[in-house]
Amino acid sequence: MRTLGAWLWLFLAGIGCGGGEPPCAWEACACLGSGAGCVDESCLGAAPAVSPATQIVPSAGLPREAQPQDANNNLDVVVHDGRLFLAFRTAPSHFASATVELHVVSTCDEITWEHEWSYTLGTDLREPRLLSFDGRLFLYFAVLGDSSFTFEPKGMMVTERLGHGRFTEPEWFYQEEFIPWRAKVVDGVPYLLAYNGGGNIYSGEGAVLEVHWLTTANGRDFVPVVPDQPVVLKGGTSETDFVKLDDGTIVAVSRNEEGDDLGWGSKICRAEAATPGDWQCRSDPKKYDSPLLFRHGSGVFLIGRRHLSETGDYDLGLRELSHEQQTQRYQLDYWNYPKRCSVWQVDPVTLEVTLVLDLPSKGDTCFPTLAELGDGHYRIYNYSSPLEGEDVDWVTGQVNPTRIYAVTLELPVG
Repeated sequence: MRTLGAWLWLFLAGIGCGGGEPPCAWEACACLGSGAGCVDESCLGAAPAVSPATQIVPSAGLPREAQPQDANNNLDVVVHDGRLFLAFRTAPSHFASATVELHVVSTCDEITWEHEWSYTLGTDLREPRLLSFDGRLFLYFAVLGDSSFTFEPKGMMVTERLGHGRFTEPEWFYQEEFIPWRAKVVDGVPYLLAYNGGGNIYSGEGAVLEVHWLTTANGRDFVPVVPDQPVVLKGGTSETDFVKLDDGTIVAVSRNEEGDDLGWGSKICRAEAATPGDWQCRSDPKKYDSPLLFRHGSGVFLIGRRHLSETGDYDLGLRELSHEQQTQRYQLDYWNYPKRCSVWQVDPVTLEVTLVLDLPSKGDTCFPTLAELGDGHYRIYNYSSPLEGEDVDWVTGQVNPTRIYAVTLELPVG
């Protein structure tokens, strides 16, 4: 419940939104329906549990400068200076287009959003990643081609927020053809995971990709976390996230869509504290697309896409086929089923992955991001085919409208 002081603060914040930097003290709802700060844990049930979804994009509270197109499928959120920032990609469909736009908006209450920044380049823009570090806010994103039939990474760009509604002109950083995946701060240290070789993922030619694990002192110039060793994974893997355990051990999950000697699906990895660059991995036949890892107490949790086939496996074990034939066969099979965005738990020792629950999601879905609320609550933003619509297969969902929703996840405390 809100205190009188909290209501007074929001009232004064509303008065201040006419100019300059709108004052803010963002709070999230555990259960939606009566505005921000309405934390009512009784509506969630026994943990683990998830609240009903609230549609954020499109919604009446978005500013006119950030009106969405039909497809809204890449996003990130971060809490910075008391405000919740949302970056999202909007386009005619899931696929590349010359009319793609990136928008950044911010809010005090998740109802009314302030316009912060918009960008278009006449080509595809993806993977917006927000990093709040040392009192500064950065946005990283990938630039790709404009053809719906090819995946053409050009490189990564960065812009920095200077103040309310003011960002620097985007500039290129790091190396050509890289795609940023996760930007995060762990124990006060900023990290970026990025990969290259993505232009060959769908070529059927057996691409070799590299995942680079990077850090920065100024938000713009990135160097390897492990000196002289930027590469932590090499083979068929691309989208990767990690967490650090209390003893310094690294646990990571990486999408392995292209396949390699370990198989197809995902790699679940561990690196000991004494050798953080030596990622030892086991293969998982499931493909946890868009992996997001986070710590909850001593547990490691993963949010990633779930494949609604009979087994849920991406790797069908068709080893009688060539590598290229398997890659193409598995991709075709994957397109023809609906998906969910799901919460999983990762055993940090055995590296086994166990399903916890599905988030409200269907059809084409899963590009999760979260803000930690405390007391076992996490605010999760994600995209999905319309929740009130039919449960379509993934490829049908990709050519139809998708929306951005917010939910609150509660996990057991203690």
